[in-house]
Amino acid sequence: MEHPYTTTEATLPDDAAAALLVGRVWDPAVRGPSVVAVRGGDLVDVTATFPTVRELTEADDPAAALAAADGPTVATLDDVLANTAPGTRDPGHPWLLSPIDLHVVKAAGVTFPVSMLERMIEERARGDQDQAAGIRAEVLAAIGGTLADLVPGSPEAMRLKELLVDRDLWSQYLEVGIGPDAEIFTKAPVLSTVGTGVDVGVYSGSDWNNPEPELVLAVNSRGGIVGATLGNDVNLRDIEGRSALLLGKAKDNNGSAAVGPLLRLFDDAYTLDDARRAVVTLEVAGDDGFALSATSPLAEISRDPADLVAQAIGAHHRYPDGFVLYLGTLFAPIVDRGEPGAGFTHRLGDVVRISEPRLGCLANRVDLSETVEPWEFGIADLFASLARRGLLG
Repeated sequence: MEHPYTTTEATLPDDAAAALLVGRVWDPAVRGPSVVAVRGGDLVDVTATFPTVRELTEADDPAAALAAADGPTVATLDDVLANTAPGTRDPGHPWLLSPIDLHVVKAAGVTFPVSMLERMIEERARGDQDQAAGIRAEVLAAIGGTLADLVPGSPEAMRLKELLVDRDLWSQYLEVGIGPDAEIFTKAPVLSTVGTGVDVGVYSGSDWNNPEPELVLAVNSRGGIVGATLGNDVNLRDIEGRSALLLGKAKDNNGSAAVGPLLRLFDDAYTLDDARRAVVTLEVAGDDGFALSATSPLAEISRDPADLVAQAIGAHHRYPDGFVLYLGTLFAPIVDRGEPGAGFTHRLGDVVRISEPRLGCLANRVDLSETVEPWEFGIADLFASLARRGLLG
């Protein structure tokens, strides 16, 4: 991936000087990942204090703990970003990783009215992209208005559900879109997420797919929301549309979960309320000259982020290492790419930029899941690396 997607200026938040940012780099000097704090343009190794980002997010006050931690400078962020793309990487120098490690990777689905409608369309089309336009018109006509102010689980939402069922437009996505219970699913295995500057993967068996630009919350084992970052929940629309039971195949593939560029910890300068006001921007640029731009204001989410977190963790489910939660997206691409009515799907080589002024920019290029840089470093490898460095216990 080339300039300008791998520069410090393009990557960091607009107010980076006031932000408490943590990330991870692969450090060939120690043959493993190091936890780093962003200080100016430098990456400071704080692994001696926090061997994992999970340890940091479990602190009573992660922001204060990161501010107090110190260590040697690994490299400049510019140098690390420039060395991150696999095709041009020098393995003798550090490169950037996803900013999370032992956190479970969860995602909330159908959290925006538009995404609910598009999932209904996928389902009724049985994953056939050619049928989507006609079904979309049918569903929108049946609703006859906006869903923006509809509160999931409310009496009004239940009446709308009954109306759609009566019109033979029932869908399992109605239940999670406007019913009392959110869809919370496991997006990817621990340690499998990719960061900025590398390729995301689309399974070769998919002909209808898209990026999903999302805000991602970091949550500790006690259910405390401690920070935010950006994510790309790469989605295979045709496979999920064939059956919701294929969600794992549609969502969990090599390179299909991008997180980054860095995790911003909540403090007095940046809080959950600031995250609630986030407007996530998506830009797609193809080798074929295709360009797409869209925004996803979190204010239009149908369920508050704190409610989604509470539905994921509580007496019914614990996460001893914490988790990150993709919050869903307003983005549902229907713009034609190619012949009229064909809608949008990725092509190899697309560059996807997901940005938010106070969280920075997550930039990735699209390739096949079968050919992206393979995921080879797992939990056992992490603990072996930390043991070699004397950082366990």
